[in-house]
Amino acid sequence: MTEMPGIDPVVPPSGTGCVECEEAGGWWLHLRRCAQCGHIGCCDTSPMQHASGHAADSRHPVIRSFEPGEEWFWNYETEEFYEGGPALASPQHHPSDQPVPGPAGRVPRDWRAHLH
Repeated sequence: MTEMPGIDPVVPPSGTGCVECEEAGGWWLHLRRCAQCGHIGCCDTSPMQHASGHAADSRHPVIRSFEPGEEWFWNYETEEFYEGGPALASPQHHPSDQPVPGPAGRVPRDWRAHLH
């Protein structure tokens, strides 16, 4: 896959963590990047599932993993998975020293009990 509707390769990510979790003082398991506007949200296994919420609210259906070593895309609208795709603006993932789950200092001890 080199071209796909809903991907803007020049838009940088919105930050290094989930936008909504950062604002609320929350935490996440894994991060996902909106391929159209760069919004960083937490995955559907995370307690708040902000990436899929953003996709539904914004009608931006395509995300890319924002985890180190992962370059896959997912289309919420078509439910299609892509192993690779167009290069997106840097950075490609959250900082490598950022823990998973994260961020450091906000993850509860019983974090596994809060996953979906």
